[in-house]
Amino acid sequence: MAGGAGYVTVIGLEVHAQLLTRTKMFCRCPAAFGEEPNTMVCPVCLGLPGALPSVNREAVSMAVRLGLALGCVIERESAFARKNYFYPDAPRNYQISMYDRPLCTGGSLVFEDEGTEVNVRLERIHLEDDAGKLLHGRGGHSLIDFNRCGVPLAEIVTRPEIHSPRQASLFLRRLRQMLRYLEICDGNLEEGSMRVDVNVSLRRTGDDALGTRTEIKNLNSFKAVEAGLEVEIKRQRDELESGGTIVQVTSLWDAREKKLVTMRSKERAHDYRYFPEPDLPLLIIGEGWIEEERAKIPELPLDRERRFRREYGLPAYDAGVLTAESDIADYYEETANLTGEPKTSANWVMRDVLRELKSTGGDIGGFPAGPAALAGLIDLVKGGVVSNSAGADVFAAMIESGESAADAVKRLGLECISEVNELEEIVDRVLESKPDEVERYHRGKKQLMKFFVGQVMKESGGKADPLIVSGILRRKLGE
Repeated sequence: MAGGAGYVTVIGLEVHAQLLTRTKMFCRCPAAFGEEPNTMVCPVCLGLPGALPSVNREAVSMAVRLGLALGCVIERESAFARKNYFYPDAPRNYQISMYDRPLCTGGSLVFEDEGTEVNVRLERIHLEDDAGKLLHGRGGHSLIDFNRCGVPLAEIVTRPEIHSPRQASLFLRRLRQMLRYLEICDGNLEEGSMRVDVNVSLRRTGDDALGTRTEIKNLNSFKAVEAGLEVEIKRQRDELESGGTIVQVTSLWDAREKKLVTMRSKERAHDYRYFPEPDLPLLIIGEGWIEEERAKIPELPLDRERRFRREYGLPAYDAGVLTAESDIADYYEETANLTGEPKTSANWVMRDVLRELKSTGGDIGGFPAGPAALAGLIDLVKGGVVSNSAGADVFAAMIESGESAADAVKRLGLECISEVNELEEIVDRVLESKPDEVERYHRGKKQLMKFFVGQVMKESGGKADPLIVSGILRRKLGE
């Protein structure tokens, strides 16, 4: 989206992904969420004098894996640096990060925007440690929880190649999906394990020079990213059109008030007084280490989505829903292979399985009806043993009891009625009870056929075979 008539929006993203390591970036303290405040700390992450950091190999491995998945160059030598600033929840008064020698450079991420492929190039991916967390009380005081201090972060920095709030959201959704596929970050924005800073500027259409950029920090939802950008883009456009100039500032998004709050003037790199971290040597990445991480990369989301469309003939929407999470994609694919009915399997997974997971808040790993169980139900419906409408009741019974589809059908007495004489009696009762509808049908209201079929299904308790019922009704109604 352009920034309005005569302007082009230019957006760059800085994404902080908390890595799913067992311990922190530079010490052995647990990197867990939700524990009692200040119970997972030590002299290193508290920044006490004389405490020396040591690099977490697991965090480096995860960052290398991410870089490979995004097509980055994995630098054989990279270096940590001290980024100096004062925050009350950063006890060292500096952050150990990377500056001029990051771990990963280049690369890109591809996503689709309304059928159009968008390729956003990356500037870098580097490692750093997180700060603590301020807890603001109602009485005007604040407390500090240092548990998060030292938790490893991978920072993914894009080039300024995104041109609308919508594209920014789509990029972040695809990146989150990739992080989860790689099993290196849970992508939980609400808990802060994935946080986003956005940089945005406007330039006049036809100009090559970028405008003055502003920053919105610590956005923790896709909606916040879009909403914050929309407000800032409008503010900048109004300022420029009135003859004003854009001042480089950093803001926070107030989701409740739907407005931006200026935090400070935007820092530049020299404000942080970067210098090499004297307590850590160069980080050396050998070819064997890189290949070890390359072997761990699964089929990535966009590749799997395209394969589902190609191999299973699924529409783009279905493929997107089914590959949103890797475990759902695994569940679907096993079901489809067992049934030989990819589209029917997709319908059942999207309609019934995902609805059940959403209502219960569960995950597919503990789902009571596995792929084989669902495939058994689909086969019974396909074979005419149970009607499609009764299949929903069978599915619910399988979820509740954990029994097979065949056992649930038998216990509930939901076998299809396919005996013509029995079905004709039910059809006759329905037609006799609906004389007005029968008359309207004969007058040309042919869409009432669906109504009659539904009434027969209701009368039979969902056990009638709808195909046979339709044939009987057409014959009885004189077609």
